[in-house]
Formats: sequence, C-alpha cells, structure tokens
Amino acid sequence: MTTSGVRVRIAPSPTGEPHVGTAYIALFNYLFAKKHGGTFILRIEDTDATRSTPEFEQKVLDALKWCGLDWAEGPDIGGPYGPYRQSDRKNIYKPYVDKIVENGHGFHCFCTPERLEEMRAAQRAAGKAPKYDGRCLNLTAEEVTTRIASGEPNVVRMKIPTEGSCKFVDGVYGEVEIPWEAVDMQVLLKADGMPTYHMANVVDDHLMKITHVARGEEWLASVPKHILIYQYLGLEPPVFMHLSLMRNADKSKLSKRKNPTSISYYTALGYLPEALMNFLGLFFIQIAEGEELLTMQELAEKFDPENLSKAGAIFDIQKLDWLNGRWIREKLSEEEFAARVLAWAMENDRLKDGLKLSQSRISKLGELPDLASFLLKSDLHLEPAAFAKVKLSPEEILEILQTVQPDLEKIFEWNTASIEAELRAIADRMGKKLKNVVAPLFVAVSGSSRSLPLFDSMAILGRSVVRQRLKLATQVVASMVGSK
Repeated sequence: MTTSGVRVRIAPSPTGEPHVGTAYIALFNYLFAKKHGGTFILRIEDTDATRSTPEFEQKVLDALKWCGLDWAEGPDIGGPYGPYRQSDRKNIYKPYVDKIVENGHGFHCFCTPERLEEMRAAQRAAGKAPKYDGRCLNLTAEEVTTRIASGEPNVVRMKIPTEGSCKFVDGVYGEVEIPWEAVDMQVLLKADGMPTYHMANVVDDHLMKITHVARGEEWLASVPKHILIYQYLGLEPPVFMHLSLMRNADKSKLSKRKNPTSISYYTALGYLPEALMNFLGLFFIQIAEGEELLTMQELAEKFDPENLSKAGAIFDIQKLDWLNGRWIREKLSEEEFAARVLAWAMENDRLKDGLKLSQSRISKLGELPDLASFLLKSDLHLEPAAFAKVKLSPEEILEILQTVQPDLEKIFEWNTASIEAELRAIADRMGKKLKNVVAPLFVAVSGSSRSLPLFDSMAILGRSVVRQRLKLATQVVASMVGSK
C-alpha cells in the first residue's frame, strides 16, 4: 500500500446529532495520517439541502473537537483545496457531469418521482432489487435537447456496463468482485443542479488530492460506481479501505433506536473524550492484555492499518465504562479531576440553566440535589413505583411513551419552544389533555413527579439523553403492563 504524501479525510453530513460511528471513522483517518506523516482533512458533505443545517454542522465540528481530533484543512480553517463545504462548491461539479454525458457515459433522465416509485414497487412485488430500468437510456439527442429546452425537469444518470463485474482491491477486504448487474444507474446530478453524494464525493476527493478513502463497510457496494466515475473522467482512484461497522454484542447494527449512538450522549453522561477515543482506537491495534490504557499518541504509535479485523467492532459499553473509570482514577490529578467535573457540569450551560429554573422553587440550598440532580445523573434507576402518582393506567402511560418517542425525533431544532409545540400537538392528536401527556414524561425524564419544568428540562438534557430515558421508561412501564 503506497503511503507517500498521504491525504485522508472525514466527510460527515450535517443532518443530525453527530454519531459515535463518525468519531470511529474519523479516528481511523486521523491515526492513519499521523502514522504516515500525512494530512487529515475535514469536509462537510451537505448535498442533502433539505436536512443539512448550519446548526448541525457546528455540532459536528464541536463533537469532533471534543474527541480531541484536529484537522489541517476544513470549513472552519480553510486550506489550499477549499472550499471544504459541498454547498459552497456547487458550481464545481457540473463541468465534470457534462464531460461524462459528452463522452457517452451518462444520460439525461426525465422520469418523474411518481413514475420511479411505481417502477420500484413493481420490481419489489416481483421479488427483484429496485433499480432504474433504463427507460431514458436511448432517447435521441434531438428529443433530449427539445425536452430540456422546454424546461422539463431532469436528472443526469451514469451508464453501467451490462456484462461482467467490477474487480478492485480493498485495503481491508482484499480482492473484491461485484457484478455490474447489481449496480444501479446512479443519479449524478439532481434536478436542482446539486450533485448527488457519489458524484461530489469523487470530484472532491480528486480535487483535494485524497490518496486513501477510509469509510464504513456500508459504502463497499458503492465502490463500482465510484471507480466508474473515476474512469469516465480519466482520473486515478484513491486506495479504498472499508472498516467493519460497529455492532452491538449480539452483532446487530448500532442504531439510535436500540442504544445511545450520539456523541452528545457520552459527553452528557460524563465520559472523558480520551477514554472514548482510547476505546475506539483499540479496534485498530493489536495489544496484549493489560496494555489497554492508551493516549492518542500511544494509539498512533501502535496503529496498524495492515492488520485490521473484518470481524466487526463490538461496542461494549461495559468495556467503555471500565476504561473511563481507569482514566478518571489513573490519568487525572486531583486538580484535573475537579476541573473536569466543573467543566462537565457547566457544559452546554446545563448547571447554569438548571440553577436558574431551581431558584424560584426552593426555600433552602440543601433542597437543590433532590430537585435538580436528575440533570446530571447518568442513570435514574427508574422503578415501577416512580409512576405511582401518575393518575393513568400503565396501559395509558405506555401508549403515551410509545407515541411521544418517534414524534420527538421529528423535531428539527431541539429547544424549549419546539419541544412544547410538539408535545401540545401530540396531546391534540391523541385527544388527551396536555397535563395527562406530560405527567408520565415528568417521571420518565426526571425520575420524580415533582421536578423542574418539563419542556425546559428536556431542552437542557438534550435530545440523546431524553431519547434514552424515554426508552428505559418504556421498558419499565411495559413490565408493569406485562405483569398484570
């Protein structure tokens, strides 16, 4: 594997809470660059204009900085190959798409979203994998020109060979072969003039002189499309490396529906960034038992990209807890520990906002822990008895908890006003009084029926912590229903 002039990148999409999987891939690239004296780059891939926001972008930057990762080039600091945000590069891509079409490797497609959905539904009904059926593949040049001139919406798709397969060498999986019949005629340019992820990805990696693309194994099936685009443009592809996905102990995929996956969850619970990076870094190195406690520098020294496991990285929360405990006990002085505790409590104004809400609700300072400690707890240790004062049946409480969880996920910007608006709308939809919907949520979020104002408390705790507390409360209430 050639490593001269190594340039690697992490390219997250700012469409939600930064995922611990992003930190995992970012850490690999960061260590790879360190190992080879290379350059680590941050690029923001915001081609999904409907879901990407500046707020989410800032959260990505903040989360990766919290992890202790620093980049040599990026949207916040610039660099010689900028801009480093795809929406700022919109005008760069079209000439590359035009070249693919002019050379006969791409075509304009006028199929409507409705027609495509009908096509996919028919394919699924026939037991086939949905993919484009080539309806617009053989339109005449005159017809295409006429339809474009008339203003008919269209996208540009890439042509795919009809026979044989794509063979390539992956830095982790070795020799890979994927038949062309399994590859779709990917859209390269959307109707709004923005490139798709696949097109922008290839052009940006080329222009930013990326030498190695290390990403999750879910992108392995996309490599044939990317290799074709490089070939159609007459460009040299980078070295591809696909890392095994992080999984639960039962080998299921790590997902926010099952377990906490947001980096913000781990910051809120008081995990040290050094411990989280230590934990993730152990997936990329070979060590003997007793050598687990490693700094970023030590991880870089032991990092071995030639000897990676394809078995899957098991996200073992107990091991993370163990490592975090060791970092707290063995790596922090008393002064550092005190400073970390204060910094953690003040994070995102959690303590300040909690005190502000508490001031009018206590008669002496000693009442504070009972009233507001839930804002700092990692586990409420919720028991069925906590719901005793809620004047609803366990079945009604369960219905509310199960209804609220998916609806809260729809909130775009998480704050007191948006949480209140969504919960009022949920109450209306369920035909219930707001106070009846709120009552079990008080207990689920705070562990008590007497607490700080719910909407403010949920905003302070953050989406990822609230998500986990509602999930655990649902399990508690479900056990009450089941034991009847």
